[in-house]
Amino acid sequence: MVDADERRQVIERVRERITPDAAEREAMRAAVASLTERVEAELAELPVEGDVVQVGSTARGTWLAGDRDIDLFVRFPPSLDRETLERYGLEIGNAVLPGGHEEYAEHPYVTGEFESFDVDLVPCYDVGEGSALQSAVDRTPHHNAYLRAHIDDDLATEMRVFKQFLKGIGVYGSNLRTEGFSGYLSELLVLEHGDFASLLEAAADWHPPVVFDPEDHGSQSHDDPLVMVDPTDSTRNVAAVCSAANLARLQHYARDFLDDPRPELFESATPAPLAPEAVRTHVDRRETTPVAIVFDAPDIVDDQLYPQLRKSLSGVRDELDRRGFEPIRAATFADERAVLFVELAHRTLPSIERHDGPPVHVRQHAEGFYEAYADDGDAYADDEEGHDEPDSDSAPDVYGPFVDGDRYVVERAREFTDAAELLASEELFTVGLGARIQTTLEDDYDVLVGDAVATLCDEFGSELAAYFDPQP
Repeated sequence: MVDADERRQVIERVRERITPDAAEREAMRAAVASLTERVEAELAELPVEGDVVQVGSTARGTWLAGDRDIDLFVRFPPSLDRETLERYGLEIGNAVLPGGHEEYAEHPYVTGEFESFDVDLVPCYDVGEGSALQSAVDRTPHHNAYLRAHIDDDLATEMRVFKQFLKGIGVYGSNLRTEGFSGYLSELLVLEHGDFASLLEAAADWHPPVVFDPEDHGSQSHDDPLVMVDPTDSTRNVAAVCSAANLARLQHYARDFLDDPRPELFESATPAPLAPEAVRTHVDRRETTPVAIVFDAPDIVDDQLYPQLRKSLSGVRDELDRRGFEPIRAATFADERAVLFVELAHRTLPSIERHDGPPVHVRQHAEGFYEAYADDGDAYADDEEGHDEPDSDSAPDVYGPFVDGDRYVVERAREFTDAAELLASEELFTVGLGARIQTTLEDDYDVLVGDAVATLCDEFGSELAAYFDPQP
């Protein structure tokens, strides 16, 4: 049994490393004050009332040493129309961050750099909580106010340690590429449990679905493995983006830390890229056939790209499975190019496949099945000596129907016997691809088969390393 003091010693070492020092805190405070003054000056020139509020971990004192993010929300009256709010928000953002650029979430905002800090200037409506929201970002100032009212210095320390743990195990971030734990969610979880160690002890024994409702709203049900009812909005699950896999990873590494506390669990590491020869060795050793659909990544943001990649990968994998090629595992990668990667038990299959019909005693369906296939099996002719031999010009598409057990069965010609041919055919566009993935594939794509996937190493060596050495 691991001694509690051993855990505390590891946590203390991590805490010391990730806590911003006095100089960093002062630099952050000064940058925020200067930015706020600039925003207020721009607001004074507008024919509408507004204010600016700092949000996020830097506003709550829960940011990690070295993080350089400042989030400022410019609040406008709810009576202001959306088009004007967006226009004013961009005008202020571009004036305060002249070297910045515009980005788009639910509505546009400006992001840029100020005194070595990364700054987001986001317009929103100054509204009440919950149903009064007019856009998704309107709730963020309420999140900030709620946590600031509940956090003290000790809790802030525990929250930083938990965030660093989530980063170390690769599940920190609520973007749709990561599908992990947001900063807000991680802070609410620590607030719920009191400290980092208690949270891990609880997480080690969770049985999803796990539900937390800090303000006892109790008004909504959510179909997610982890539910954290937003204290400021009873209709929202803060953990909705968090995938079942990432929840399971937290549970695995919580148990790992409790059994063997060590600083390495708090340190994220990208696998060393594999060389092509190493990939070929893995493929030879596994005696499988990887196939990869490779194409130029669509020019869309990650929160649009990755859901479409996952949808497309699921469609391709399911079609290969349905046709009998037995996918073992699948993954998707993206950079300048994108890859749908599926490892198969079989590249090629026999020319025929078994197809079970209904039981013979289910008369209506059985007769329909029999009649549908009966004529297709008559493809034999007598030779000169009266022996039955297949007519080479009319090879059977179907063997049967025949009775096997209590049902009709046919053995019919397989449409595709080679997985690569299937993926290179028009059938690829029938599998439920993401919309932008499909239009990109319609322009051009390549299919790599077997050890030819080793040519992906220059761009995706680390991703292939993670694939061939999978970790929890």
